[in-house]
Amino acid sequence: MSSAILPKAVLYYNPQSVWSSAVLLALNEKGYGEDEVDLRVVDINKGEEFSPTFLRLSPKAMVPTLVAPLRGSLASDVASRFKAISDTKALIEFLDKSRSASSHTHTTSSAPAPSLSPATVAFATASSKIIDSIQADEVSPDHLQYLNARDQASLQELGKSLVPILESRRAAIVEYLTECEHETIRMSEKTKAFWREKQAEVDTALSVFSGNDIDGYLSRSRNTWEITIPGVLTRVNEEFIGPYALGDQVSIADIHLSAWLSHLVRLAGGSPSDNGDVAIKRVEKHIGNGFVFPEDFLPSAFSPFTEEKAVARSKLAAFWDAMKSRSSWKKVYAS
Repeated sequence: MSSAILPKAVLYYNPQSVWSSAVLLALNEKGYGEDEVDLRVVDINKGEEFSPTFLRLSPKAMVPTLVAPLRGSLASDVASRFKAISDTKALIEFLDKSRSASSHTHTTSSAPAPSLSPATVAFATASSKIIDSIQADEVSPDHLQYLNARDQASLQELGKSLVPILESRRAAIVEYLTECEHETIRMSEKTKAFWREKQAEVDTALSVFSGNDIDGYLSRSRNTWEITIPGVLTRVNEEFIGPYALGDQVSIADIHLSAWLSHLVRLAGGSPSDNGDVAIKRVEKHIGNGFVFPEDFLPSAFSPFTEEKAVARSKLAAFWDAMKSRSSWKKVYAS
C-alpha cells in the first residue's frame, strides 16, 4: 500500500533576485524542511517571468511567487486547492504564520518555529516603517542596479553587464507579442498591454546605454544615491534598536532589511562575506557626499567590570555581523 502524497508549496524564485533571497531567509529562519517547499528557478535574465504560463500564477510577473495549498485541502484525500502570493511582504508574513507551535500544516521538520512577527504595537509600527522604507519603488533592487553609475565611465562599465540581460528580456517579450500577432497563442488585451509596457521600459533603459539622455540618467542616479538612499537609511537607522531591528530577536523587518542591505553592499563593491564594519564603510563611501552612519551602538554583552573598553559601532554594522553569523545567512549567501 503506497502512502498518499500531500500537496506542497512551490516557490518560484531566482537566486539573483533580492526578494527571493529574503524569502529563502524566512524559510530557513522558520525552520521549514527542505522537502516542504519545492524550489523552481525562474530565469529572469531571459525574461521567463513574462511567459504565459508564469503570468497565470503572477499576472504582474513578480519573482518570487509562492503557490501554496490552502489549509482545507491539505489532507491526502481532498482535491488540492492553491493560492499564489507574489507580494513579498505578504509572502513572508504567510510563511511566518503558516509554521508555528500551533500550526496545522503537515510539517516534516522538527526545527523550532520562532515567530517573526513584532510582539507589541510599538514594534509593529517600527517594523512597518523599516519595511515600507526599503520596499519603496525608488529604492527597489532593480532600480538601484540600473542607476548604479554616476559618470559616463561607470555607465559604460555598467552597460557591459546589463545590456545583454536587457536585450535577452526584450527578445522574450517581443517573441510573445509576435506569437499573439500570428495567433500562435491567444492572450487577453490586458496581458498584451502589460507586455508592451514592459518592452517600453526595457527600450528606455537600453536607449541610455546607447547614448540617449545620459545627462538625465546621471541626474537621476546622483539624486537616488546622494539624496534618496541616505534618506531611507537615516529613517531605518532611527527606528533600529540593535543588534536586530527590534532588539535581541530576529523579526520580519530583519528578513527584508538583510536582503536589501546585502544588495546595497554588492552595488558598493562588497559581498556578503565582508564583516559589518567593512560592508557599511563601503556603502558610506559609495554614497559619498560625507554621508556616514552614527556610531552609537554598544553591544549589550559588554561588561563594565573588564578593562576592555566598549567600542561603539553603527547599528547596521552590528546588524550585518549578527545576521552573517546565522545559519540562514550562511545557507542563502553561501556562494
